Amino acid sequence: MTGTVQGVGFRPFVYREALSLGLAGSVRNDDRGVLVDAEGPLDALEKLAERLVHHAPPLARVDQVIVTALAPAMGQRDISAPDAGSASRHEPRGAPRRARAFRIDASTSTGTARVPVSVDIATCAACLAELRDPADRRYRYPFINCTDCGPRYTIVCSVPYDRPATTMASFTMCASCQAEYDDPADRRFHAQPNACWDCGPTVVLRQPDGHPVSSGIRAVDAAAALLVGGSVVALKGIGGYHLAVDATNPSALATLRRRKARDDKPFAVMVRSVEMAEGLVVLDDEARATLVSPRRPIVLARRRTVDHSIPDEHEPPSTGTAQLTEAPLGAAGSGGVGPLADAVAPGLSELGLMLPYTPLHHLLLDMVDRPLVMTSGNLSDDPIAHLDDDAVARLGPMADAIVTHDRLIHIRCDDSVVRASPGRLQVLRRSRGLAPEPLTLPGDRPAARRVLAVGAELKNTVSVAWDRTIVPSHHIGDLEHLATYQAFLQALAHLCDIHDVAPDVVAHDLHPEYLSTKHARDLADEGTVTSWPVQHHHAHVAACMVDAGVTRSVLGVAFDGFGFGDDGTLWGGEWLVANFDGYQRVGHLAQVAVPGGRAAVAEPWRMALAWIAAGAGDAAAARWGAQVDTRWQAVLRLAHDPGVLRTTSAGRLFDAVAAIVGLHRQVTYEGQAAIALEASAAAGSSTSRRYHLDRYSELDSQGHAVTVLDPGPMVTAIAADADAGTSVAELAGAFHLSLADAVADTTASLAQVHHLDTVALSGGVFQNVVLSDALADRLRRRGLQVLVHRHVPPNDGGISVGQAAIAALGTPQTDR
Repeated sequence: MTGTVQGVGFRPFVYREALSLGLAGSVRNDDRGVLVDAEGPLDALEKLAERLVHHAPPLARVDQVIVTALAPAMGQRDISAPDAGSASRHEPRGAPRRARAFRIDASTSTGTARVPVSVDIATCAACLAELRDPADRRYRYPFINCTDCGPRYTIVCSVPYDRPATTMASFTMCASCQAEYDDPADRRFHAQPNACWDCGPTVVLRQPDGHPVSSGIRAVDAAAALLVGGSVVALKGIGGYHLAVDATNPSALATLRRRKARDDKPFAVMVRSVEMAEGLVVLDDEARATLVSPRRPIVLARRRTVDHSIPDEHEPPSTGTAQLTEAPLGAAGSGGVGPLADAVAPGLSELGLMLPYTPLHHLLLDMVDRPLVMTSGNLSDDPIAHLDDDAVARLGPMADAIVTHDRLIHIRCDDSVVRASPGRLQVLRRSRGLAPEPLTLPGDRPAARRVLAVGAELKNTVSVAWDRTIVPSHHIGDLEHLATYQAFLQALAHLCDIHDVAPDVVAHDLHPEYLSTKHARDLADEGTVTSWPVQHHHAHVAACMVDAGVTRSVLGVAFDGFGFGDDGTLWGGEWLVANFDGYQRVGHLAQVAVPGGRAAVAEPWRMALAWIAAGAGDAAAARWGAQVDTRWQAVLRLAHDPGVLRTTSAGRLFDAVAAIVGLHRQVTYEGQAAIALEASAAAGSSTSRRYHLDRYSELDSQGHAVTVLDPGPMVTAIAADADAGTSVAELAGAFHLSLADAVADTTASLAQVHHLDTVALSGGVFQNVVLSDALADRLRRRGLQVLVHRHVPPNDGGISVGQAAIAALGTPQTDR
């Protein structure tokens, strides 16, 4: 069997099924999947083959079953219960073999790994029952697990998946745990992370400088008391450290924001139960199922009540000093619990919630009985800390205490993020619980070559592709930070190693200054791989095609912040006729200056000034700019400077409009202005107000006609209406709906011209539910099939998937 069949209880499942059918033989892991050698009556063998596919363990995914007929063993079969620890026998294939009982054999390896590694799985119900049972020997043990749950990907160093190949290798099982591990009837039969209080990892509470204070359950009790008391606690999880505080405590939140240097970006919140979650956000059936699923992502959902005002300043920081003392069991859970503090997600209409997914989480949430902020353990924009010494160095200055343990994390892995909107879920960050689950290359053709795809600069992921498979990595982050770049290099090596992919080509972005691009070209210069450049927005569209399983040509609408175009300019509002072989740019938004480069991203008022100047002229820009910033004259001069970068970016258009309507003229995190604009638009989506966008045709550098959609008239009208006192909600709603109308008209026209019936919506702008739903509805009413992202992020986290598919299935440029 191939697929996700290791680390999910598959061998014990095969063993039990074979015994129930009276079969002899063996099952073992190898570096392709699981090998079953079964002998018995033909009807029993057929039943086993059917059960392997249709009754597999819930966490397994069987991609393929390859059946080979062998000569039967000679003599009388013995199908009595076997010694699970017996040595593996290796008879020649096709030769007569000795009869034997059914058993689990030791794993084998030929050095060619092709087996998917299981994702990390949240604590199962059976383990939770034991965790809370005073009579159980694992009562309140923070690392309880079984074959159905626990860490997988983050502790795997190599494959096949066996304990010696994980970070549990240093923990020798006690007699009781070993007996469970060896007992085919036990839930922990061959559970590789199996452990208990006597032989497994130990939790330790430490001072910020790393000095130990207490260990075991006393450390957990003390940590719960600290959280209820308003302290910031660094907490080691499955894929790295979180910084945790009481989400109902404004003072604690203010302290965390100050120490983490995170002024406004929303925090994720962990709640004890789905009932607690539904008291905070609106969940439909699909969103609820995702929240409680074994993958346990952060689910971004609409708040039940929200104050749309944005506080001018935070609550004053706590002046108290945390006392690291041991607390009695249950002492932390008493007292009333208030509403979430405003500083959790300032001014936003959505909350990111998750349920506990480790036993340690459950223990803490049971005690504190209130929502806890669980944000990545890092300084803003740095990668999450996952090594213990690094956690003390980087998190010690931010935390009042550190809760750690001695089970190493091999691969850091942030929490996954899924956005829930009515009738649709969309993965925004594919990481813990979702990575490294394989994706299937669309179509009937296998990959023409083995591919390593190195992704983009921001929200980086990497991918490998071979045969019919793409395996994306976990979320890595922004490569401009040294620690993130080092994590990028580790992820590349680990992904190639555990899947035994020696790439023929390395796919990368066109942008010459991306660190991922530079690394790809360095690899190509070494002569072991061939460079395969992929235009940024072509990769976005291809990722959407992989997500939808489509191979035919589509009209891609790729809206994002910036991407390097093949003409050397910054694209970001594109219409591409695309397939895996190539693309043609057939339309784009009008170009506008980016006055100040990166400064224009951090200060959206600059983009607003450039758009007003382009649409209404310098006099109107001067009137607006004089009310906003004393530097307006210098910025206006930059907007007319022929040497200044120009862009077609839809993302920067959203920034400009957010600044014009008065939401954010400066931002403290990526996407802040656009997120606030969308939140306002949701409140004003019933408006009948509409704005006009110009549309015209021009010739590109190769003489091809290209459609240009110019938002200039719309921006000018919005500025005038804002000056006249029109509400922010109405302006934001009218902007979204007017843009959806114009983009739908343009897309339908281009689809007709190019004889296409399928549209792919991709790029970070299509994380915006108001725009994407309005646009998709308009396109479908015009008879077009619309592809949207569901399992692959529409933002730059999906770029490596698109790069990998293009390089695996496409035609090399030299052959076109």
